[in-house]
Amino acid sequence: MSEKILVETKHLPRNLLHEKTFSWKNFFFQWEWLLMIILLLVFVVNTVLSPYFLNATSLLDATMVFLDKAFIVFPMALIMILRDIDISVGSIVALASVVMATVYNAGVSMEFAIILCLIVGALCGLINGLLIVKFKELSAVIVTLGTMILFRGIAYIILEDQSSGAFPEWFSFLGWGYVGPIPFILIVFVIVAISFTLLLHKTTFGRRVYAMGSNPTASRFSGISVDKIRVIIFMLAGLMAAITAIFLASRMGSTRPNIATGYELDIIAMVALGGISTAGGKGRMIGTIIAIFIIGYLQYGLGLMNVSAQTLLIVIGLLLLLSVSVPKFKLPPFFTKKA
Repeated sequence: MSEKILVETKHLPRNLLHEKTFSWKNFFFQWEWLLMIILLLVFVVNTVLSPYFLNATSLLDATMVFLDKAFIVFPMALIMILRDIDISVGSIVALASVVMATVYNAGVSMEFAIILCLIVGALCGLINGLLIVKFKELSAVIVTLGTMILFRGIAYIILEDQSSGAFPEWFSFLGWGYVGPIPFILIVFVIVAISFTLLLHKTTFGRRVYAMGSNPTASRFSGISVDKIRVIIFMLAGLMAAITAIFLASRMGSTRPNIATGYELDIIAMVALGGISTAGGKGRMIGTIIAIFIIGYLQYGLGLMNVSAQTLLIVIGLLLLLSVSVPKFKLPPFFTKKA
């Protein structure tokens, strides 16, 4: 019997006999290399069009403007790997920041207000997760569309059209402070990026997320706590939205119920551009990180040239179309023909 198996395996393709074989072609045709080229093009174009762009201090300072929303990108990547989506994150940012500012101005300490902000964000994420696992017949986009309106509506009930702020002086350090020459928010971003990268690629939890995205039914029958993991990830999205709320309120010096409007577009664009498959089960965090800086520096460069917000939306939309169409593009035969 063993001799028969040995003879039959001689006729199997080489890629089935070896679990992993290194290929230079596969290495250089990874999506992340294309993202690096796009990032380089963004730098080149912005440098040509604006003499103020290519400056080390300016490039570091620019991160304080676009990295606040980047914290939500990491849990959104996990959500999209699960074949879900969360379009309520901008509303969670608004609600969490409004609650934080309101309770602070009511007389509680800023430290407690920040803790309450994080609790509100996690609670909103928990509500999303529980609704999605409870009503499986509803898609995540429908559920989070409803909560997006709900959370934003609660923020308007609390503050109406008013702003709230008057935060303590030390609070502005979170959005505008430096540790040496490095912006504080950039340091926090690096820590969060490393944490989520390790979580997705180096833990059992991450492997289960990929398995659920590839085949949720098989994952459920294999003993994976599918519903529990989905709830945890949506809670993480809510928590990261609260962290965004803290940095955004710190940078603005106040908050309003309409802040973070449209954040969903930027965040989903960053995730999709980063190579996270909308079909679930595929994608790497490194591509998402590169995409954050592509869109961030693109917005910064266009802002230096006083480009209108409408034009910026068109550019981001084109990048989003690029991210979903290029992976479907098939190489010419001479690239794929075996030697």
